[in-house]
Amino acid sequence: MKISILGTGYVGLVSGVCLAEKGHQVICVDIDPEKVNKTNQGIPVIYEKGLEELLVRNVAKRFLATTDLRKAVLETEISIIAVGTPFDGDEIDLSHIREVSLQIGNVLREKKDYHVVVVKSTVVPGTTEEVVQPIIEQTSGKKAGKDIGIGMNPEFLREGEAVNDFLYPDRIVLGGIDEKTLDCLQSLYSVFEGVDVIRTKLKTAEMIKYTANSLLATMISFSNEIGNLCSSLGGIDVVDVMKGVHLDKRLCPIMSDGLRITPGFTSYLEAGCGFGGSCFPKDVKALIAHGKKKGQPMSLLESVIRVNDEQPLQILNILRDSFTELKGLRIAILGLAFKPGTDDIRESPTIPILKELIQTGASIQAYDPAAMQEAKKFFGEHKITYCASLSQAVDGVDVIILMTRWEEFNNLPNLLVNRKDTPLLVDGRRMLNKLQFTRYAGIGI
Repeated sequence: MKISILGTGYVGLVSGVCLAEKGHQVICVDIDPEKVNKTNQGIPVIYEKGLEELLVRNVAKRFLATTDLRKAVLETEISIIAVGTPFDGDEIDLSHIREVSLQIGNVLREKKDYHVVVVKSTVVPGTTEEVVQPIIEQTSGKKAGKDIGIGMNPEFLREGEAVNDFLYPDRIVLGGIDEKTLDCLQSLYSVFEGVDVIRTKLKTAEMIKYTANSLLATMISFSNEIGNLCSSLGGIDVVDVMKGVHLDKRLCPIMSDGLRITPGFTSYLEAGCGFGGSCFPKDVKALIAHGKKKGQPMSLLESVIRVNDEQPLQILNILRDSFTELKGLRIAILGLAFKPGTDDIRESPTIPILKELIQTGASIQAYDPAAMQEAKKFFGEHKITYCASLSQAVDGVDVIILMTRWEEFNNLPNLLVNRKDTPLLVDGRRMLNKLQFTRYAGIGI
């Protein structure tokens, strides 16, 4: 099929390249000429594992980036909206959604063929039906359900694993105003064999996305609250506690041959320094705000956000318990991205910790395998020393704070084994074996 994707950010670019890899003809549209030029040269504008390889393989063949929205919509059968919907503290910002809907509608006014417009951006329930559809109908002069189709197709992409998640999905959710729209979307995804497909209404599709993210965020904050209690009680390690919880056969089933399955979701039932990124914080806050607007309090989700906002303070509490003075303390921060496999530092738990340490006058050197440039844009280059390697970052420091679960950080025991001036390791992700360190502290212990 011929597809246009409006927006070449994280969701738009990954979706476009992966749909091209699956055999579709894809045109990605963006207003930034520099971004378009780089993309057409096979240079992805975001860091995502496996993306560059697929882009290089498909660009100029089944994939093209352009600034010409009109041409892209006229030459395709389906237009997918994948623009940003940031949360402004009160509600999600729909300005980009409204603008691109208006532009699509104006183009559809001159198009005779049936065309389907699909929202892939994360939007609160009711947005596609109550915002996108009226704008497109009014500007195009066409009737949804007759001349055009309106759909909602949420993404379930984990940063760092987005390419794999798109190419090998665990589910495909299709929302549409009618069967014709749903049939068109099902045809689009027919290249994904053996995947569970949900055909549903627009609002339900929107709600599925928010519910999925809110559940995972809730699991994280629950685990962190338990970890904080373990720390306060003393003599308890939350890692041991959660291991005992995970062995419940309802969570980790025992098969008939005696082997135990450990589902991926149990990784969300582990204590740490909190969640971040462009999805969980924004989506949970947006759902809370949407519930309030509709007269439905979201007390549990409010607690989820409160626990998460306070969680980085646990790292600072460990430091203050261990040192009488933070000023001048030589600290290595390992991990700037909110999770491994990405250069995204948005809402990273590292941010509030770095801000506080800078205020206290600590001497900071930082390292991240992917997110150094993004951190420099955010913090500048004056108050933080950015290191070129893990070994450089931990050289000569008093404290090492591990904030992101990068695989490379498993090399820390080897790097520290012969150190005479052994630094304190503060494991904010509880990813390392505490018995391998002479000075170890962490969340929930």
